[in-house]
Amino acid sequence: MWTKLGDIAQIITGNTPPKKNPDNYGNGIPFVKPPELNDCVITSSEDNLSKKGAAIARVLPPNAVLVSCIGILGKTGISGLSIAFNQQINAAVFNSGILPKYGFYYSQTLKNWLYSVASATTLPIVNKSRFELAPVPLPPLPEQYRIAAKIEELFTKLDAGVEGLEKVKAQLRHYRQAVLKYAFEGKLTEEWREAYKGQIEPASVLLERIKEERKKNAKGKLKELPPLDTSTLPELPEEWVWTRFGETSFVITKGSTPTSYGFSYVKEGIYFIKVENLANGRVNKQSIVEMITGDAHNYLKRSQLVKNDVLFSIAGTIGRVGVINSDDIPANINQALAIIRCPWQFVSPSYLRYVLESPLIRSFLEKRPRGIGMSNISLGDVSSLAFPLPSLMEQYKIVEEIERCFSVADEIEKDVEQSLKQTERLRQSILKRAFEGKLVPQDPTDEPAERLLKRIKMEKAKRQATALKA
Repeated sequence: MWTKLGDIAQIITGNTPPKKNPDNYGNGIPFVKPPELNDCVITSSEDNLSKKGAAIARVLPPNAVLVSCIGILGKTGISGLSIAFNQQINAAVFNSGILPKYGFYYSQTLKNWLYSVASATTLPIVNKSRFELAPVPLPPLPEQYRIAAKIEELFTKLDAGVEGLEKVKAQLRHYRQAVLKYAFEGKLTEEWREAYKGQIEPASVLLERIKEERKKNAKGKLKELPPLDTSTLPELPEEWVWTRFGETSFVITKGSTPTSYGFSYVKEGIYFIKVENLANGRVNKQSIVEMITGDAHNYLKRSQLVKNDVLFSIAGTIGRVGVINSDDIPANINQALAIIRCPWQFVSPSYLRYVLESPLIRSFLEKRPRGIGMSNISLGDVSSLAFPLPSLMEQYKIVEEIERCFSVADEIEKDVEQSLKQTERLRQSILKRAFEGKLVPQDPTDEPAERLLKRIKMEKAKRQATALKA
């Protein structure tokens, strides 16, 4: 039979002990917030309360069910020990006659209902009195045990499947890094080099041509880098050479913040690219939310982008890369991104993209000396980064081999993501069948739900009467 949550459980809304008093927090009981509700048993949390804080907080016993009811609605958890919780969460402490695990699994189906009854504000809220009205299908107590046991059995199998799929995703990440490592050790194109032996321009000659091109295009005297010490660098194929971005680039510069120069962002205008707009080696234009005017773009000449520019993030999230295509421009960038602009008739921008994403560059960045708390790198750091340079033909071949390997990994990853989505659909299907009474057989000898609910209400009335007398 149908009943209401408030008829079968005590509903409690959490609170937060004042943070201005640090004595409220310590190494006592866990203090749970919505991000820690992940449809699982809760035995720990990021924050903990002291005895003083716990005395102010609302403390739940083990087996209380928690549901987020402010902001993101419907996240759930069940307490594995005594815990406190904040005001964004409503908790249900179920009466005898209700299996807490049954209530926990049913609460995972309440998300749509919660959004349907939430207060109509920018921040959805379901208060305690409204939460008490949540409809609950009530079966006999023995059937609650059978339902919870069957859900647990099926979810355990699904969880094992998800764990396997997540391992595959991790292996694919390692595989991609291994491909890049082998690519810039010359191993991906070993057979290709052998087949074209004697027909390929040595990289040392190519590097000299690059330097000549830089001199032709230089506006003023070129800054010379000190000789590159290759004694500690990995050995390269004999046709390759080590060089640095400062020796192969016309320009290494970075962007600016338009508001620092009196310009405002606009909804429509010229693309203004930030670190978060780079994904999979290119610009994700759909993610750009701020644009700038033509006047701002013309003023910020240094960071105007041209086709084939390679962007490299140097602040915040270090190491994101993107190659600028013709449909990305006109565009400008902020100060967290560096532009690497080379003579592209001699250097493939896609080759540089993969170099910058490789474990080689990551290892160089990790070894550089850093001050305490520094989470950025300078343009000088970028200029001094060493990388292996093969002939132009081999650069194209390396890119081709990397992308062939990556396309295989991408297909596998698509299948994995599809399987993960299917797993979540199966989870919801199991819950749906469970609470429609279709997951486990019914037993006519079980105490009817109507009688069970009557007994629960009588026990609740007795407790209230005792509390009034006290």
